[in-house]
Amino acid sequence: MATLPNPLPKLAADPSGRSLGLQLPPGRLIDETDDGPWPEPLLWHAEKSATPGSWAALGAPAGRVGLLPVLIDLGDPQGGPEHWELSPAHTSYPGDHDAEDVLVEHWDAGQWEAEGEGGAADGDGSGPDRRHASAEADWPGFAPAGSLTVEPGACAAQVADLLSGADAGGRAPAGFKDPHLALVPARRSADIPAAIGWSGPVNHEDDVARLCAVLRSWEDRFGIRVVALGFDSLVVSVAAPPADRTDAEALAAEHFAFCPDTITQDGPAGLSDYAEELIKARVWSFWWD
Repeated sequence: MATLPNPLPKLAADPSGRSLGLQLPPGRLIDETDDGPWPEPLLWHAEKSATPGSWAALGAPAGRVGLLPVLIDLGDPQGGPEHWELSPAHTSYPGDHDAEDVLVEHWDAGQWEAEGEGGAADGDGSGPDRRHASAEADWPGFAPAGSLTVEPGACAAQVADLLSGADAGGRAPAGFKDPHLALVPARRSADIPAAIGWSGPVNHEDDVARLCAVLRSWEDRFGIRVVALGFDSLVVSVAAPPADRTDAEALAAEHFAFCPDTITQDGPAGLSDYAEELIKARVWSFWWD
């Protein structure tokens, strides 16, 4: 994957980050991957849990030296990122992929799963097939871009503060228990999962850079920023959400292709109900089984 020069190695000898113009709290550099230690740190995270204001205090100065903020859940049952089976060696570059091609491929695969398994019942073998209820026959195409009503960076800071406080609201994932502020060397927020070789969606997509291509498209159309990562969960802020049901229904199809588990496992019964939750929503959250 194409990368910028990584400033994180400087923190090994300069933990406070003063040489980078930063004032970092005590923290840890992470270089553990599924293939052994990576030649350079993939991320830095603070030792103490994030609190409201942490993101705003560090995000802007870190961005000036090529480090982007993200909250990392150290309270995940799988443990912190050193236990996440990060796979940067097997991750391509998001700019090498077309976002709509990725979504169409997964949409078609989801159609086969939903319609080709004979109407499998839920869980214990009873009840309707929620996947079937979440599928539509034809790919509807990209949802139209939203209109910015808040600056994307400010929206990200607000969502980070909510996740760092008592209640994130919206559709934040249950179990996001202990967020710590992290810094990742990445070109843009959408690339953060690929920059660390995050493997959370591996049962859906084994090259997370392809999903990052979709995140890039959402950055452009909806002003999203990647705010938080758990072992298999992702939270983004949304500065330009869909304002009406028609646009939200088109976007719901993109979400289904991007992460069907969010809708078919614990979400509403179908895309139409899910779309209702996207109207003017400032937080989108996803998790992969």
